[in-house]
Amino acid sequence: MTRVRLSVAQRRGDLLRAAIEQIEARGVAAVRIADVASALGVSNALVLYHFSTKEQLVAAAFRHAAEGDLAHLRKLLGRRSPALRRLRSAVRWYAPTGQAKGWRLWIEGWAAALRDPALREVAQDLDRQWKAALAEVIAEGVAAGEFRCPDPAGTALRLTALLDGLAVQLTSYAGAVPRARAQEWVEEALVRELGLAEQAPTDTQDAAPDRNGAAPQGL
Repeated sequence: MTRVRLSVAQRRGDLLRAAIEQIEARGVAAVRIADVASALGVSNALVLYHFSTKEQLVAAAFRHAAEGDLAHLRKLLGRRSPALRRLRSAVRWYAPTGQAKGWRLWIEGWAAALRDPALREVAQDLDRQWKAALAEVIAEGVAAGEFRCPDPAGTALRLTALLDGLAVQLTSYAGAVPRARAQEWVEEALVRELGLAEQAPTDTQDAAPDRNGAAPQGL
């Protein structure tokens, strides 16, 4: 049987995706180069050829995941629709929806980043870009007269802080916060931050898939 020879970019992509899957399954501390190699049926030496240490592989895997998340966020925010609808679509996608794989990955990453400077840099860069993208669409909504917000950057920070905190509760502690209540808190935060008249959102047709590829529930 003829073996297909992959390009360097294809091979790296396969390794990064396998690393993400292994981190989700085993955690950053427990995952090994051998686990990634075994998942793809390749040698440890091949993994080490592309990433000379486990730390380099883990940081690159998180950056790969972050770039995918950011690309999807920009797609949502780049639609030709009112800023409020785009913002709600982004919040729905970002929000925790039960045991989504993406949140398990990032909770692992946040914990590991406390001791890993390379991973901390990746996490901080992702955080900055998320907040900047949300602040930009909020500013667009203000300019269009859709809502009021004197500090788009501050609002983006508070919204993401709320969503990140709820993600930890819903992902790590089953039953700690009812999903419906968490959804209410996020909507209340949007209403408060944007000076909206309190009402239930009506743009559910714009709901985007969550980080695990499933349709969002509620937000």
